Amino acid sequence: MENSRNVVIAMVLSIAVLVGWQFLVVNPRVASEQATQGSLQTPLTPAGTPQDPATSPAGRESTVPLSDAAAITGQSREAALAATGRVSIDTPELSGSINLTGARLDDLRLKSYHETVDDTSPTIVLLSPETLGTAAYFVEFGYSGTGAGDLPGPSTVWQAEGSPTLTPQTPVTLTYTNGQGVTFRRTVSVDENYMFAVADSIQNAGTAPVTLSNYGRVVRFNKPEVAAAYVLFEGLLGVFGEEGLQEVKYHAIEEDKLVSPPKVNTGWLGITDKYWATALVPGTGTGTFQPSFRYASDGRAFYQSDFLADPATVQPGATLDVQTRVFAGAKVVDLINSYEESGNIPHFGQLIDWGWFYFITEPMFHFIDFLYRFTGNFGVAILLVTVTLKLAFFPLASKSYKSMAKMKNAQPLITELREKYADDRMKQQQEMMRIYKEQKINPAAGCWPVLIQIPVFFALYKVLYITIEMRHAPFFGWIQDLAAPDPTSVFNLFGLIPITLPHLLMVGVWPILMGITMFIQMRLNPTPPDPAQQVIFTWMPVIFTFMLASFPAGLVIYWTWNNLLSVTQQAVIMKRNGAKIELWDNLRDTFRRRKREA
Repeated sequence: MENSRNVVIAMVLSIAVLVGWQFLVVNPRVASEQATQGSLQTPLTPAGTPQDPATSPAGRESTVPLSDAAAITGQSREAALAATGRVSIDTPELSGSINLTGARLDDLRLKSYHETVDDTSPTIVLLSPETLGTAAYFVEFGYSGTGAGDLPGPSTVWQAEGSPTLTPQTPVTLTYTNGQGVTFRRTVSVDENYMFAVADSIQNAGTAPVTLSNYGRVVRFNKPEVAAAYVLFEGLLGVFGEEGLQEVKYHAIEEDKLVSPPKVNTGWLGITDKYWATALVPGTGTGTFQPSFRYASDGRAFYQSDFLADPATVQPGATLDVQTRVFAGAKVVDLINSYEESGNIPHFGQLIDWGWFYFITEPMFHFIDFLYRFTGNFGVAILLVTVTLKLAFFPLASKSYKSMAKMKNAQPLITELREKYADDRMKQQQEMMRIYKEQKINPAAGCWPVLIQIPVFFALYKVLYITIEMRHAPFFGWIQDLAAPDPTSVFNLFGLIPITLPHLLMVGVWPILMGITMFIQMRLNPTPPDPAQQVIFTWMPVIFTFMLASFPAGLVIYWTWNNLLSVTQQAVIMKRNGAKIELWDNLRDTFRRRKREA
């Protein structure tokens, strides 16, 4: 029995590590950093050496630009958008515009997602020009090369044919002709969701061959609010041929400045946040390309994911077609998976960080999502998942609780052995093992329910933390966001006292219910004889109540419901096997002991 308790304590403490990490590290770091913001226009050679445009004229070699040309700091968003010519974007999921200077996608809002649970709050701004209080975040495609004159880049002013609005039914066409007779015709289209297609047709009407390389880049001039390490990846990432997934955190690229994976002919790259992402997908006409992740701090700091294709030559009178795609939007699981399959984007599903235990986490999400389609409530779906898991593991739990019941029935014999061989620990252990063997008792039987709960706990924690489907998903009553902590607190009488409490004291209804069920579950078994274990079993529910108060409400609801089911299941099984339910005796002894101590 003592060995069983030791293992149970070890398992519970392993959960406490995650809880403590969330409570002490993740939460304090959320909303902690806003990096410096900036703007430069400095081409970068493939070797990674900044060059001055004045001493490195355009066309000398293929380069990827390093940043923006015109900083418009201090203007409102409306003024910044009005400062340049634009083509409007209007789709079921997106609104915004394309900047005709650079043909840059730098104005994008997500219609279906708001900043808060209030549907009247502003929609999420994903991409933005430089505005008052907002740093630039944009996508851009261009060309560099030799013998081609001025090629499309950050400062190129494109002409829109007519005055169309980009919709899923109406693509827009942009044109640019340089001084050497090379015409670039760009057709931009978008689907009903978040995937843009950019098709360039390059016609050489000049008398000399033109050699050029197309590039694409995602640039952001601020470091967003990011989660703590090992909880969620946010930063620069891509999948590159056989190299597979590569992830570079913001702090890592700040140290390394430049990370260049090997050249590939298939893959994608971009920048990902917790719920949103912007990714480039080089396509036909690009051939082999060099992906890169960059950071520059000269002038104003910025982060960049880019690719540079190998040079291609366009003979006089010939035309070259280049196609690329851009994903810019919410990381909806089914949508991302559909782009991977129907769009033939290899491993695009890895844009969502399922973690090392993806083989548990992703199926867990799909199961919850499946139940949600029937119930219309993710909270109810979580409750049903808990019941389903309890039923699935019922044979194992039943066997475990039966063994625990036998162990309780054998407790008088074990107590007698301890008294008889008090001075001979080895003999005591041998006799105890003999009793276990004769009565077919598994000393570690009580550990299985905890062992089963741990991977489920981790998987559900990950699902609630990373999937946008859980963002702002309501339950009932005051829980309007399962991915956020319970907003109530016992210390302000659940909102009746209008005071702002420190984070530590935000202990809501559901964490309290979780603590009560955990306390009852621990009192269902005999009080351990070891004083140290008694202290752990007494204070652990209190500690977990405070710690889990900062966890997503959906996870606390799951744990509370799981505790309640476990208590019921254990009590029924042990009663059927003739074991005494120790709950009331333990509660009575606990309060009597505290009364005596007082």
